[in-house]
Amino acid sequence: MQVNGTSAALARFTVLDLTRVRAGPTAVRQLADWGANVVKIEIPETLESGEPAGGPRDNPDFQNLHRNKRSLTLNFKSPEGVAVLRRMAAKADVLVENFRPDVKDRLGIDYESMKKINPRLVYASISGFGQTGPYRDRPGFDQIAQGMGGLMSITGLPGQGPVRAGVPIADLSAGLFCALGILVALLEREQSGEGQWVQSSLLEAQIFMLDFQAARWLQKREVPKQAGNNHPTSIPTGVFKTADGHINVAAAGQPMWERLCRAIGANDLAQRPEYATGQLRSSNRDALNADLQRRLLGKSSAEWIARLNEAGVPCGPIYSIDQVFADPQVQHLGIVQRIETPDGKGKDFVGQPVKLSRTPSRARRLPPERGEHTEVVLTEFGYSADEIAALRRANAI
Repeated sequence: MQVNGTSAALARFTVLDLTRVRAGPTAVRQLADWGANVVKIEIPETLESGEPAGGPRDNPDFQNLHRNKRSLTLNFKSPEGVAVLRRMAAKADVLVENFRPDVKDRLGIDYESMKKINPRLVYASISGFGQTGPYRDRPGFDQIAQGMGGLMSITGLPGQGPVRAGVPIADLSAGLFCALGILVALLEREQSGEGQWVQSSLLEAQIFMLDFQAARWLQKREVPKQAGNNHPTSIPTGVFKTADGHINVAAAGQPMWERLCRAIGANDLAQRPEYATGQLRSSNRDALNADLQRRLLGKSSAEWIARLNEAGVPCGPIYSIDQVFADPQVQHLGIVQRIETPDGKGKDFVGQPVKLSRTPSRARRLPPERGEHTEVVLTEFGYSADEIAALRRANAI
């Protein structure tokens, strides 16, 4: 049964979403966008203290994170509310949470407790630093993970001091890796018949995202430094000023270096002994960049991009966010998806960056109002009208 109409790919799976803030909702959004029946479980509004997690429901951030989901409210301070979650977990395929370890243990909704209720349940936890270890109870925050995960030490201009990335990369990658782990666990369940505990943390995700920079330390004991807009190992690759702006140019390897020189009319640079090999170009990076910069100031960004692309040299403009969405290739790809709104104006969302030929993903459902689907979801899980009324009287929903 397709509940949200986004895709048939994951429509057979029911997901209970207990997450807040960003990393957890990012993980669940991946499942919702591919058609999973996602029930976002929230505390009743009367119990919310201060600013709602994720900000006001109508802000772009909340809207972006929670499309394609339905909402049910549960009071976990009420035994009846916890009992509802346990009853739902008995029928669900996936539960995703980002509670502190002590909180879920105290509530009796930890993995081991839920496994006894439903051995097939895939239970996913996202945390700042992991479910065990000396930091397990520390609150997690994206920028803290960026710093502890090494990213801020290699981001920014040389000597500038630590710089955070412009997006919450630790949150986002932890969420994406969690979603991947959930899908792997669901695939494995088809063979074993059993669920398992999927764990992801901001710190581990950020370290994984260091990629080759981590490998440089682990295998060669090289400590990468800030390189600004220069690629740390592929030279010349970086940002260059033109007559009317800036462009990116990436010319790694000998054939590409020679193509670049020909395309910008700088064959003399290709003949210089100090730039003859990749190692020499790396050793003389600053002088090489200065020589290229003098040449590239002579024409506009559009002229250089046309000329370099014709020569097969990787290059591109450096857009502001509004320019990104005005680019003809971006528009052709259709990554912006519109969901219709009651006022007829619609809202635009960034769709999934993966295309499937038979079961594509679409943004279909606006984020729900808090508790909008409480009664219909409980009915689907077998609750009678009398039982739902009793839960309301007990302030459990």
